[in-house]
Amino acid sequence: MIYFLVRIFFPTRKAFIIALFSLLLCYCIEFLQLYEAEWIVELRKTLFGRYVLGQGFLWSDILAYTFGIIFIFLIEKFTLKYKIHETGFRFK
Repeated sequence: MIYFLVRIFFPTRKAFIIALFSLLLCYCIEFLQLYEAEWIVELRKTLFGRYVLGQGFLWSDILAYTFGIIFIFLIEKFTLKYKIHETGFRFK
């Protein structure tokens, strides 16, 4: 989901840059869950805070983000390569 969101905001960037930025964003959000200041704990009690900031740090989430972004990156690379070859369009 994050990969697609970043792709929407940066449609002309290379897929590798989108993947790196998406991973950085996901990792930042996940590591931010280790921060336990009172104000951020209160923010996490809201619906927005729960969905955006999460509830707790898990290494399995880091692994899931990494595999998910690599998977969609590979799908985009193979799909885009196929469409460019099939239609003859060139992207810079």
